[in-house]
Amino acid sequence: MIQLSDHFTLRRLLRFSFPSIIMMIFTSIYGVVDGFFVSNFVGKTPFAAVNFVMPLIMILGGFGFMFGTGGSALIAKTLGEGKREKANRLFSMLVAVSAVAGIAIVVIGFIFIRPVLSLLGARGEMLEESVTYASVVIPAIPVLFLQYEFQSLFVTAEKPKLGLYVTVAAGVTNMVLDALFVGAFRWGLVGAAGATAFSELIGGMLPVIYFLRENSSLLRLSRPSFDGMALLRICTNGSSEVMSNISMSLIGMLYNVQLLKYAGENGVAAYGVLMYVNMIFLAVFIGFSIGTAPVIGYHYGAQNHSELKGILRKSLAVISVFSVCMAASALLLARPLALIFVGYDSGLMKMTLHAFYIYSFSFLLAGFAIYGSSFFTALNDGLTSAIISFLRTLVFEVAAVLLLPLILGLDGIWISAVAAELMAVVVTAAFLLGKRKKYRY
Repeated sequence: MIQLSDHFTLRRLLRFSFPSIIMMIFTSIYGVVDGFFVSNFVGKTPFAAVNFVMPLIMILGGFGFMFGTGGSALIAKTLGEGKREKANRLFSMLVAVSAVAGIAIVVIGFIFIRPVLSLLGARGEMLEESVTYASVVIPAIPVLFLQYEFQSLFVTAEKPKLGLYVTVAAGVTNMVLDALFVGAFRWGLVGAAGATAFSELIGGMLPVIYFLRENSSLLRLSRPSFDGMALLRICTNGSSEVMSNISMSLIGMLYNVQLLKYAGENGVAAYGVLMYVNMIFLAVFIGFSIGTAPVIGYHYGAQNHSELKGILRKSLAVISVFSVCMAASALLLARPLALIFVGYDSGLMKMTLHAFYIYSFSFLLAGFAIYGSSFFTALNDGLTSAIISFLRTLVFEVAAVLLLPLILGLDGIWISAVAAELMAVVVTAAFLLGKRKKYRY
């Protein structure tokens, strides 16, 4: 078994992070299944409605990533300092607080979902379909919180494969229930939303059961005790991840507003296909970042600076190879993937394929900023991590999606992601160079 305290060669780093990569890919794929079944069995407007709602759901669920990545960084550093009992106290508090926060967000979500969707431009049938889907998914937010945070915490507990198994169980549940509820029973959006909610219950509660029992991992749930300062550090450390999720969701809503203006519902549907592929491809970078973050945090806590330097160098090489592969795959798979989702409409198919060819080049760049932000989170430098995420996912892309369409029309919307990722790479490189003496990597 690979331990956090080991020396990490390139092969060992890949082996340790591989379950997290597959876990995130699988999470993204089963999220796409809703879109596939809704688009092919329910229709274009409900499909657009799902894509319209998802940014809001991701905003609410993003706090689970904050607790998971921020908590994982602090717990890994604490383990590196040799304080295992304290690490378990932090772990138990984190799970309890996130569950309570999830319940509070459910209440807020129910109050504001219709006025927010209406404010964003949804009208008539699309508004009603959006509210229907959201009303079934929102009650599952507390378990979605737990599912997201355990994706990081399983790695910190030296059990990345268990995290993968839980994600596979949740994903298979979602796929089977989608086929049953939407394909066989024809329950439409309610069926798709119900399948998603039930899969999140599996993904969130199975880890709780595991960590409540005697286990062979580094962590175990016990009676929680509140530590306000530690919670503040966790939230600060994880602020980049919640910022990234909130920003990406806000950007998704902005894209939808712009696309409704420039291309109507077809534009929203085409963007939905791009986002599904984007989720899967970026999951490779996110999974690698999740898989390596506890290793970075542990060796930073243990003051193993030579190991930190080696991990960073190897990780950037891995990201470079992944980036080329992702961009090439996107270009090669554009037509078959577009056919799967929108092959029934020739006009929509043509728009989606054209957008695909432009958007694919963003995958050459995206991984570096994603990893850079995660790297600083693992070093417990939440501010730097948050700045990278904030600029990448909000400032640069908002500027691009608002300004480029004025010059290039609809194509300006598709190019926006490429332009934003390019600027984010420059910022990430500047921070990595500027902070190298402080953290001695």
